[in-house]
Amino acid sequence: MNELKKTLYFGGAAVLLALIAFISSPKRVTPEAFLDTGELFFPDFQDPNEATTLEVVEYNEDTGTPVPFKVTFKDGQWTIPSHYDYPADAKDRLSKTAAGVIGIRKDEFRSDNVADHEALGVIDPLDETVTTLKGRGTRITLKNANGNVLADFIMSKNIEGKKKLRYVRVPGQKRVYASKVDIDLSTKFADWINKDLLEVTKADIDKVILKDYSINERSGTVQNRDVVTLTRDGSDWKAKKMSKTQEVDKTKMTNFLSAIDELSIVGVRPKPEGLTKSLTKSSEGMKVKTEGMLSLQSKGYYFTRDGQLLSNEGEIQAQTIGGVTYTFRFGEVVYGSGLAVTAGTGNNNEKTGKDTAENRYLFVTTQFDGSQFKEPPLPKNTAFKTKADSLWTDADKQNKKIQDAHDQWQKKIEKGQKSSDDLNERFAKWYYVISNDSFKKLHLKRNDLIKKKEKTS
Repeated sequence: MNELKKTLYFGGAAVLLALIAFISSPKRVTPEAFLDTGELFFPDFQDPNEATTLEVVEYNEDTGTPVPFKVTFKDGQWTIPSHYDYPADAKDRLSKTAAGVIGIRKDEFRSDNVADHEALGVIDPLDETVTTLKGRGTRITLKNANGNVLADFIMSKNIEGKKKLRYVRVPGQKRVYASKVDIDLSTKFADWINKDLLEVTKADIDKVILKDYSINERSGTVQNRDVVTLTRDGSDWKAKKMSKTQEVDKTKMTNFLSAIDELSIVGVRPKPEGLTKSLTKSSEGMKVKTEGMLSLQSKGYYFTRDGQLLSNEGEIQAQTIGGVTYTFRFGEVVYGSGLAVTAGTGNNNEKTGKDTAENRYLFVTTQFDGSQFKEPPLPKNTAFKTKADSLWTDADKQNKKIQDAHDQWQKKIEKGQKSSDDLNERFAKWYYVISNDSFKKLHLKRNDLIKKKEKTS
């Protein structure tokens, strides 16, 4: 074998050995489950304002049923479908929730074994094929205006000892990740509505009337027990039919006004359409059909023979400095908890269960009375309207001042009427439900607000 052949032989052998060594050498294997660690769950979802529907489904282990909650943009406004499309103050809250969802990443792989889903708390609350009541997570779905899904996932409760860390799984997939979830997610009705129901402050109220009466439901007659009229006098309050040795309790009066100012609702029920129409600004007198009458009576409200709408727990009126008078009529007790109170689903007419609480129906209306604003005179001469300012005489200038004063009065009247009309337009659709605590703070009598004068040294 000549030198050239030897060289080629050994060279080929070396290459072959190197190839065998490369093929047989150990490799670093990355499990498939870890390949997407750190990636976003929903990379195509980038704009939080794109979300127009939020669906949240929790699971009630006591009843073994899923509990859905939904907020959506419908007919130009945010609504809560489960509560008869009650208006929701949802734009900012939903945007923040959507922004939090956009940022959820697959931080740490935990399992791709279905058998672990129960222990990790990520079983789909809507999955009827699973018999266990434990380990159900909360399912969150965000959709756009076209109904397309932007994000859909199931998350557990907070992992013990791990702040804002939850187990997360996409429906239909086995893999579970531990992910940082920084969203303020609430399925409480009260958290999604405008909390300023009355749009009034206690400083606006300058007159209050407490009407204490009872109704004979069979005869439709009324037994008037007492009427307490209180008016603001500077920083003090005075009451009619109050003796010289009595005074209005400032602390209790302040607490009462605060209860009106801060009044919030815990639930709603829709009024029949015919009744709603009769309560709006376009109504010419209240015309209520049988359906409306039965609806009112079931909530504790009745018409007297002379057409007055009264309630079985009396009423209060609060007049504002703007001329709008609110009337609050207190109706029947509402028992229950959860959706039984907020939306009237299930049995809410009897005391059932340890979590049952008492609440009250509330019927709210407003009326504008401009009589407290004395109409100023009109100018006797309006020639100034056709003159340039530079040509006005002293009389023209005086007439202009008179006209301005009348215009301001007219604007005040129009503003007050519009405010009342707008409020009635909103209140007309709903029976409200308030907590028993709110009811107790508002349902006061003479002895609750009037006391003996304190002796001064």
